Amino acid sequence: MDWTWFHKFGSPPHVYRLAGRLTPWFAWPAAITILIGLYGGLVLAPPDYQQGDGFRIIYVHAPSAWLSVMIYTTMASAAFVGLVWRMKVAHAVAASCAGIGAWFTVVSLVTGMLWGKPMWGTYWVWDPRLTAQLILLFLFFGYMALRAAIDDASRADRASALLAVVGIVNVPIIRFSVDWWNSIHQAPSVMKLGRPTMPVDMLMPLLLMLLGFTLYFAAVLTIRLRAEVLRRERQASWLREVLD
Repeated sequence: MDWTWFHKFGSPPHVYRLAGRLTPWFAWPAAITILIGLYGGLVLAPPDYQQGDGFRIIYVHAPSAWLSVMIYTTMASAAFVGLVWRMKVAHAVAASCAGIGAWFTVVSLVTGMLWGKPMWGTYWVWDPRLTAQLILLFLFFGYMALRAAIDDASRADRASALLAVVGIVNVPIIRFSVDWWNSIHQAPSVMKLGRPTMPVDMLMPLLLMLLGFTLYFAAVLTIRLRAEVLRRERQASWLREVLD
């Protein structure tokens, strides 16, 4: 089997050019999908029989929570590839993910607090799901802080990658915390075995928002990855040829 195509992804020039070509293919569908999803969730979907219109925050909260976990998994996977195969591009992908993941984690926590106030009577409880999500934010911040604290790029890559890989243990805790412990957090209503418990007219906008946020992440990742490659390869001869 010819693995030449795979090895190209370890080439900074190839990744730089590919990311540039992919950005608009992610960005425009993301914008359209999010707009349609917001219209469906905020206008077309009926009020919840218990929460009324207050449930509509789910159309931002749930996709943000999903993206925060997915982005950390992506970051840790890229970091693992960088550690094992010593691919600089993999470290660049991991570094590009960190800031985006931290932002989505903050959004998920803030929207969760706003949703929790009318449901639980308080903005915050030390619930297993909420606590694990807060730890996820600290992992993102810790990854970025560790990279910034080490001047040598290779050492920074290895140290931050090790932290990211170790931190992956928090991902299944987030996913299964409502099953493992006595959690007051709502059980999964979409990502579950069998049929989702949400009505279709509420579910479809949520799925559109999940898709739109995922496409948005991909678009921002390609932009940040190009910037990270530029920073790392600023002395490389190929870069001068591309920019001329």
